[in-house]
Amino acid sequence: MFRRLLVANRGEVAARILRTARRMGIGTVAVTSAPDRDLSYLSAADEVVELVGRRPYLDQTALIEAAEATRCSALHPGWGFLAENPTFAARCEAARIAFVGPRPRSMREMADKSMARSTMSALGLEPVPGTEVLPTAAAAEAATRQMGPPVLLKALAGGGGRGMRKVFAVGEAAGAYAEASAESAAAFGDGRMYMEKLITRGRHIEFQLLGDGLGDIRVLGARECSVQRRHQKLIEETPAPGLSPELYATTAAHVMRACSAIRYRGAGTVEMLYDADSDELWFMEMNTRLQVEHTVTEEVTGLDLVEWQLKVAANHGLVALPEATVSGHSIECRINAEDVALGFRPTPGVIRKLVLPVGEGVRVDTHLAEGDRISPHYDSMFAKVIVHAPTREAAIDRMDAALSELVVEGVPTTATLHQRILRHPEFASGRYDTRFLERVLDGLLA
Repeated sequence: MFRRLLVANRGEVAARILRTARRMGIGTVAVTSAPDRDLSYLSAADEVVELVGRRPYLDQTALIEAAEATRCSALHPGWGFLAENPTFAARCEAARIAFVGPRPRSMREMADKSMARSTMSALGLEPVPGTEVLPTAAAAEAATRQMGPPVLLKALAGGGGRGMRKVFAVGEAAGAYAEASAESAAAFGDGRMYMEKLITRGRHIEFQLLGDGLGDIRVLGARECSVQRRHQKLIEETPAPGLSPELYATTAAHVMRACSAIRYRGAGTVEMLYDADSDELWFMEMNTRLQVEHTVTEEVTGLDLVEWQLKVAANHGLVALPEATVSGHSIECRINAEDVALGFRPTPGVIRKLVLPVGEGVRVDTHLAEGDRISPHYDSMFAKVIVHAPTREAAIDRMDAALSELVVEGVPTTATLHQRILRHPEFASGRYDTRFLERVLDGLLA
């Protein structure tokens, strides 16, 4: 196992990785920027290196130099920032620093969504019906006419909802293409677009997996991630309600075979779109990293996925991984420092008082304590509340109670909105889709 690990991320992500590394007896080095230097979670690291520059957490050279200077044999990129950057992974390996994640080749293959669709289709995972790369706005308009609206324009290099536009009429396609392409170019340096058929009652289902790079793949259940606003997830749960055991088993077998064929290494997520009208699951994309919502999978399997990321990166393989069985139900709510009444406007500031819920089946992942400042420079999510219970109904009740115990003074948060979502009949039924929040948000705010 590694003697010393550099955590190339910040906030809740870094705090989560530091906690597992410390439990495993691995020495840790955290990195920080000037706005973050006083955050309390940094005290959990054995050493802290302050980075400088305009975008310090994205400075590949500075991160590798920090790892070398502090004698780290491995680097964990977390999730987000450089976690899916094949160039950075290759640079780490060239510097003889183990990159805790997939091989660069796997990242490149899955980052190009057109290539990923072709690869997975050949291996048995059928993608959402769509097009190849669309070179121009005129091509997008022609494809919309041929496929028939509604359709969804998507960036090849996109993620987190950026570079995506819904098109409900042929005349909207050219303008949507220009907007989405420009957004993707600004965010990812790649403005290429393609198109998929828009499944109006779609549900966002994702399969968590681990691979050892030699062909051994374990699929660890399916998560439901359909409570979204502008393609940003708010609530996730597992097992995915309404997904039949037969359909899960069939799809999990396809996922296992496909990822085994490409010799996938590390943690990954295969994202699928469930069509409630046809009872079919379609491949959307693969994320070559852990997701924010990996915690619910941990709760129902009893596994620490960061621990297994580190073990695989250290060439331990999955032989010692016990056969994971899913027990009970888990729900996660992402708590953001946002003013919901003002259009989810981020609200940075100092947390004057913070009381976290505790008790059986309740977990809170956060990097903040009373007196810490939520920075305007980074993501507004500052905590995740996760619950585990024997049944979905019990998990909903436990989450509602946990959110009632959560006290945050100094900044407005999304906690109350989460409670209203949990109490909504459509969510309680388990038969919601990705447009659920869009349909009910005005009523919830009222």
